[in-house]
Amino acid sequence: MTVQVRIPTILRKHTDGAKQVEGSGETLADLFSDLDGRHPGLRGGLVTDDGDLHRFVNVYVNDEDVRFLGAISTPLADGDVVTILPAVAGGAAAGAMCAVAGGAAAGAMCAVAGGAAAGAMCAVAGG
Repeated sequence: MTVQVRIPTILRKHTDGAKQVEGSGETLADLFSDLDGRHPGLRGGLVTDDGDLHRFVNVYVNDEDVRFLGAISTPLADGDVVTILPAVAGGAAAGAMCAVAGGAAAGAMCAVAGGAAAGAMCAVAGG
């Protein structure tokens, strides 16, 4: 079974710069273990020592937030697309990135300009 995984810029150091990689696993936990074998260090940026997803990482399977699907135990199927988005919070810092679930603009990527959040990037998933 093959799963496509979209890698955020901050974790591409583990994938030799690849934006998307392939992996396999019956669950998200299995996938992350498989990916760590192919791309050492990647799992550490996603999963805590206790085996839970880091609080600052948002993971989506086919645009569905895994926090509502089973978290690290979310089952996967052949052809699934896993998207990893780091959540970064901050006040006036330009260039901040945030992940947002839900809303009418599901799956959209938008650049926000003006005000204190000038240059911020917002990834929207869900629906």
